[in-house]
Amino acid sequence: MERVCQFLKDAQVYYLATVEGDQPRVRPFGTAHIFEGKLYIQTGRTKDCAKQIAANPKVEVCAFKDGVWLRLAGTLVDDDRVEAKKSLLDAYPSLQDRYSAEDHNTQVLYFKDATATFSSFTAPPETVKF
Repeated sequence: MERVCQFLKDAQVYYLATVEGDQPRVRPFGTAHIFEGKLYIQTGRTKDCAKQIAANPKVEVCAFKDGVWLRLAGTLVDDDRVEAKKSLLDAYPSLQDRYSAEDHNTQVLYFKDATATFSSFTAPPETVKF
């Protein structure tokens, strides 16, 4: 899991895919944080992606860096605890002008039943589950 988190951070931007009805939706994300042994991401509860995750928490992430790409599939679980929000926001101070650990808009979610696959054109795929 640490390798997955570091890859997402190093890539700086990754793409999160959700589903809205029968329509896939993809958008750029940039947060990746380990808290209490779980991989977390962050969004705002008022955003469409938060509503899509609430309706269907199965998501997939794709990131690319230096000829290697990562596909991460799993189920996102909402963690509404102030401690989880504070930990992520402390790791990403640039978000603190828009989000707060105490507000009702900040949403942090962790991956459950995740499968991460690292791939490239020059090496066999490597899979990590957590």
